[in-house]
Amino acid sequence: MIEHSARRSAAILPKNKLFLLFRIGAERYALEATEVAEVLPRLVLKPIAQAPQWVAGVFAHRGTIVPVIDLSALTFGHSAQARTSTRLVLVHYRLGGDRPVQWLGLILEQATDTLRCSPHEFKAYGLDNPQAPYLGPVREDEHGLLQWIRVQDLLSDAVRELLFPERPISLGPVEAMP
Repeated sequence: MIEHSARRSAAILPKNKLFLLFRIGAERYALEATEVAEVLPRLVLKPIAQAPQWVAGVFAHRGTIVPVIDLSALTFGHSAQARTSTRLVLVHYRLGGDRPVQWLGLILEQATDTLRCSPHEFKAYGLDNPQAPYLGPVREDEHGLLQWIRVQDLLSDAVRELLFPERPISLGPVEAMP
């Protein structure tokens, strides 16, 4: 009887999730670990001309060109500090429809710790910010507030199309060399 009751209680309790913790300046943020494909050291990127300043560039990874955004520049308008703990984090970005999941690189400061907790510990903070829909609920602990970043809400439609064009870019007809 006790064993059955314990199983039922475990089924009712929310499952804990693992989060990757990082900072933007002094502020703390979290990404759900299931969205993280890989954590890399900061790499040299090829810049993209005329892209928004928070698009840090692209790099080649395992045969794929990966666009990278600087989350500090996107959120607060200034580039991430170049620290030994600044990482390039590859996340799974779902384009929607029948398009395949792509890698998106995020430059994150102090991305060195994890936290396991219930997602229900994160609470709405009462501010609807349409300019930053990726800023999710917050969790309070002994270090202050921790905010959940929602990967799927990072890119606007226009930026998604810039970084992941639906159709390949055409260079036009190629003339034969004499």
